[in-house]
Amino acid sequence: MTNTEIRIGNVMPYSGDLAIFGAIGKAETAYFEMINERGGINGRKVRFISHDDKSDASTALDLTRSLIEQDDVLLMFGSFGTPGNFAVRTYLNERQIPQLFVASGDDHLSDPSLFPWTMGWQPSIREEGRIYANYIQAFYPGKRIVALWRNDPFGRELFKGVEDGLGEIARMIRVDIAYDVADEHLDTHVSILKRSGAEILVFAGVAADAAKVIRMATDLNWHPVFILNHMASSIGTTLKPAGLENALGVITATFLKDANDPAWRNDQAAGDWQLFVDKYKRAGGKDDSAAIFGYAAAETLVHVLKQCGDDLSRENVMKQAAALKDYQGSVLLPGIKISTGPGSFRPIKQLRLVQFDGRTWQPIGDVLETAFSNSQE
Repeated sequence: MTNTEIRIGNVMPYSGDLAIFGAIGKAETAYFEMINERGGINGRKVRFISHDDKSDASTALDLTRSLIEQDDVLLMFGSFGTPGNFAVRTYLNERQIPQLFVASGDDHLSDPSLFPWTMGWQPSIREEGRIYANYIQAFYPGKRIVALWRNDPFGRELFKGVEDGLGEIARMIRVDIAYDVADEHLDTHVSILKRSGAEILVFAGVAADAAKVIRMATDLNWHPVFILNHMASSIGTTLKPAGLENALGVITATFLKDANDPAWRNDQAAGDWQLFVDKYKRAGGKDDSAAIFGYAAAETLVHVLKQCGDDLSRENVMKQAAALKDYQGSVLLPGIKISTGPGSFRPIKQLRLVQFDGRTWQPIGDVLETAFSNSQE
């Protein structure tokens, strides 16, 4: 870092099986470019250095070491994925380097008692699963449930959350299938799930697979209550490819506005959003849900760095990151705010259940607090 520059490090899967999530890094690149054009942060320009780790944890560690030791970044921000963040966590904490707003909802990446330099950002994946379980119990008691989840840390955590939330009635899960990244048998899986006679399908995976599963279920004349994880629920990248008529009634739990939802067309700070979208597309961005995610995470970091004033020591960066009080970013859903404290390293602790009506997302009930809202602030 210099008097004119703030260097920020990041690793993302720009290639490989999870390359769709590299769009988050492209969105963050575009957001910082927009900030720089406006004069930067307290007079300093942001230099965002983001590398491709191909979703490989050992590569993530090598790249992170290089960013710290060669590029002299002030902090690591928003690196994607649970395995990669686990791989670099000890290295960064031993050197007292902020590992801020990691792009993973794993509970173990928000534990300040063990790793005081590592802070999550998004809601807990397991809590998202529990919210779906609570919804099923409240609205569909006694109904048979099936689940199709991606066989990776994310899919496992969400499915565990569903099981935890159902408790003793987890026996109502008649079939669950873990599918692999390169799985070419989604149609077979959907057929097996239909034959179980289940009325509720919980899906945890990526947008492209979610779209296929919705279409396949429709082709089989199977119309269960369809619950999608929020990162696979974008109107633009999931529901439109699935066919909006096929996606009618889909349910998810989210904390971000959907870029393709007409409800927000006039709500956005239109100039900011359009300026960002133009830059994002030039950066090669495609997935709209990733664009919103990256925009919101980068906006949160900029807010923290502004709070730091002229004291951009690593200690002060962590202090300010742990001192957010009811901050509401521009693309968070109404009522969802970001708060942190010395013992509360999960900035977003709220989700909102929504249901697709064929055109827009309609809220179901109130904003839901997760268990982490009870952490010591």
